[in-house]
Amino acid sequence: MIQKKYAIQIDDLTVAYNYKPVLWDIDLLIPEGVLMAVVGPNGAGKSTLIKAILGIIKPIAGSVKIFGKPYKKQVNKVAYVPQKGSVDWDFPTTSLDVVMMGTYGSLGWIKRPGSKEKKQALEALEKVGMLEFKNRQISQLSGGQQQRIFLARALVQNASIYLMDEPFQGVDATTEKAIINILKELRKAGKTLVVVHHDLQTVPEYFDWVTFLNVKGIASGQVKEIFNDNNLTKTYGINYKVAINK
Repeated sequence: MIQKKYAIQIDDLTVAYNYKPVLWDIDLLIPEGVLMAVVGPNGAGKSTLIKAILGIIKPIAGSVKIFGKPYKKQVNKVAYVPQKGSVDWDFPTTSLDVVMMGTYGSLGWIKRPGSKEKKQALEALEKVGMLEFKNRQISQLSGGQQQRIFLARALVQNASIYLMDEPFQGVDATTEKAIINILKELRKAGKTLVVVHHDLQTVPEYFDWVTFLNVKGIASGQVKEIFNDNNLTKTYGINYKVAINK
C-alpha cells in the first residue's frame, strides 16, 4: 500500500483559555485526499482545533504544519468556511461580492477583482445552486442559502485543503445533500477536507475518515476501522446507540 502524504500534521498541540485547557496535547496526522469528520461533544474543542490550524488561535504549546510547512507559508493552499453564527449577516453586500472575496488571496489586497475573478465567482455560485441569487443581499437569504454562499467563496480559492466548521448546521435536507455532494467531488479531485460535524448517524455515509475529539485526541483513522462503539463511548461517555441519537 502506497503511503499517503500528510496534508496536516499536528504535534503536541495545547490550547488554553484563561489557563483552562481546551485542547490538550493533540497529535494528529491527516492524510492528503480524505474527507474527514471531526466529532465530539459540545466543548470538546472541535472549532478550536480548526482555528488553531488556521493560526486564528495561538496555542500555548505544539505546532501545526500544512504539507510540511507552517500555515503562514501555505495560506493560499487553505480555504475556510466558518460557523454560520460567527458571520455578520447584516453587512450590506451581495452574494456575488461575498464569493468574489474568495479571490483576494490570490490577487493580493492591492489589485481589484476583474472579469476573470467575476467569471470564477459566477461559476462557483452556479455550482452551489445560487446563481439566480447573485445580486441578493446576504441578509435576505435563508440560512441554507447563506451557507451555500460561503461554500462558493471557498470554492473560488481553489485550495488544496478545506476547513469547514459545521457546514450542515441549520440547513435543510436539500442543501445538506447539495453540500455533501460538492465535498465528495472535491475529495475525488484530490482535495483534503476537514469538517466539524455533529450528526453521528451520517458519518459512515458522508465521510471516509474521522477524528474523535474530547479536549484530548481519542482516535483518528478510516471510518470503517474506528467508527465504533468503543471510540464513541470513550469520546461521549455513553454507549453508541445513545450517542447517535443525541
